[in-house]
Amino acid sequence: MYQEPFRADHMMERERREQRHRVILGGVLGGLVLLGTILGVTGWHWAFHDLPAAPTSASELWSTRREPSVTLQDRDGHVLAVRGPLYARAIGLDTLPEHVPQAFLAIEDQRFYAHDGVDLRGVLRALWVNFRAGRSVQGGSTITMQLVKNLILSPDRQLRRKIQEMRLARQLEDHLTKTEILELYLNRIYLGARAFGVEAAAQRYFDKPATELTLAEAALLAALPKAPSRLDPTVNLGAAQARAATVLDAMLAAGFIDQAAHDAAIAEPASPVADTSDPGATANWGHAFDYALGEATGLVGDDVPDLVIRTTLDPGLARAAHDLIDTTLAADGAAQNAGEAAIVLLAPDGAIRAFAGGRDYATSQFNRAIQAQRQPGSAFKPFVFTAALEAGYDPSSAVWDEPIDLEGWTPQNFSGGFRGLVTLQEALKRSINTVAAQVADQIGIDRVVEVGRRFGITSPLPELPAIALGAAEVNLLELTSAYAVFANDGVRHEPYFITSITNSRGDVLYEHDSVAARQATTAETARAMSTMLQDVVLTGTGRRARLGDRPAAGKTGTSQSFRDAWFVGYTADYIAGVWVGNDDDTPMDDVTGGGLPATIWQLYMTEVHADLPVRALSAPAPRTRSEREERLAAFYSDLSASFSAILAGDASPTER
Repeated sequence: MYQEPFRADHMMERERREQRHRVILGGVLGGLVLLGTILGVTGWHWAFHDLPAAPTSASELWSTRREPSVTLQDRDGHVLAVRGPLYARAIGLDTLPEHVPQAFLAIEDQRFYAHDGVDLRGVLRALWVNFRAGRSVQGGSTITMQLVKNLILSPDRQLRRKIQEMRLARQLEDHLTKTEILELYLNRIYLGARAFGVEAAAQRYFDKPATELTLAEAALLAALPKAPSRLDPTVNLGAAQARAATVLDAMLAAGFIDQAAHDAAIAEPASPVADTSDPGATANWGHAFDYALGEATGLVGDDVPDLVIRTTLDPGLARAAHDLIDTTLAADGAAQNAGEAAIVLLAPDGAIRAFAGGRDYATSQFNRAIQAQRQPGSAFKPFVFTAALEAGYDPSSAVWDEPIDLEGWTPQNFSGGFRGLVTLQEALKRSINTVAAQVADQIGIDRVVEVGRRFGITSPLPELPAIALGAAEVNLLELTSAYAVFANDGVRHEPYFITSITNSRGDVLYEHDSVAARQATTAETARAMSTMLQDVVLTGTGRRARLGDRPAAGKTGTSQSFRDAWFVGYTADYIAGVWVGNDDDTPMDDVTGGGLPATIWQLYMTEVHADLPVRALSAPAPRTRSEREERLAAFYSDLSASFSAILAGDASPTER
């Protein structure tokens, strides 16, 4: 790690040199002021009338001139995108490899530890070079003077401004240590491509922290302050590498590295990796960025201009979701009049691992995974059946599938026909509307609404009969999160997207604290429902969502006139939801939840689980029955319920 390159026994000699420099510098400044007086202008006023006060602590300079910036990170802390300048956490000098600060010192200010803010030799050398060239070629600025120019004064090259730089640099060194000055410089210097500081630049160009920079990479970064735009290695790599070679030569001359290290770095110059923060390279981060920024504003307010938001996002899974939507709709969307789709992927603890809010963020910033409120259709039925189980039904309870009239409402089945006596499990598997409507009516719509609330549905749920068939509007995130209760044995975890919010100095503004999970329903009820939902995938309307030998459960949903189609389901590892439809609410061409959404879900979850071992769900798999066996099960269940009711002196719960 980096150490200051001088020993304690050199301190006395350094102090003598600094005293000489003060005397000479004072004479130079005094002479310039005297020159101003001779010319008829009050010298002091001419040079220093608008000079700001020098900061007395390093903390005053950490946030000065910092433009509004928001950085989006994935679950591992890698930068996904940046809006505004790219800042990063402050990096301490003692955490860096020696060659990182040495590279900057070698090319920018080799006498940094020998001068007191102004290097008289450098100033005189620059004056001579500029005089011979007839123009400004060298500035003679020390690192301290550069810090003053970038953070306190304007960057113009007027003589008066240079005098002010020198005066403030000297004052700055009276208040700050060399370590503080060098740390500020390395953390605040502009290094091109919107990146400020070595940590941000290391992440931007090499996708690694500054603590892992190689010698060649450090040299490339140290090459940039001279002309960060012109030498941007993503634009002009040859010029940047040539300048980096000059840095390595300077490091060798200064004794910072030996010949072998120099030659090895010259032989293999550094090159930047692909820019993962470029919105053009990963267009799907737009929806994620908007969502994260909206959530962050609610957590820390909207008056914090410098945010680094770390999310739960897995970029590989998020890209896969976006790519799958795009390719599937490009291939099949037009033929089925399906213009848009969305995907949400959750971990069992509620972390949002991935989502795709639509086909193209550049075309539409509307986030269909979070913002779209659409009717879930039969995808809402699991909450009806959960309420039924809590009210005393069980999966084998028999209900009549027949024409019904509920105060003038006469729901119809998708097939148009009726199957007679069926079990609750069969009714869910085949998505029979009349049964769901009857059950909801018998147990009370209020119970259904209450289950939806417990499971995490926050959208309005009016207590109307049609809610049993998914007539209320919900969004994909809340519906997918509600299904996670079945996967988690009845335990409810709030979905979350942000794990922490800091500023670029690393100050923690927010840190996710998992809200205690709550039991939304009993484990017995959740497992019974999970078994029924497995049957939907194995032999019911969700057969296209099957994942081979990997156990999966889920439910299809189709709203009226094919305006919305859904599939929401889960494995032991993830919960995912898919919505397909049109933004203008126009009908699709016979697209049901068991069609395009189930297909997308199956393709996506296959990719998500590609490297994961097969794991069983906590609920037992359903018993596979033939249609005849299902009818017999319903008959005997109804017969048993009738006898029980007679013995109890009550009417049968399934009485016609």
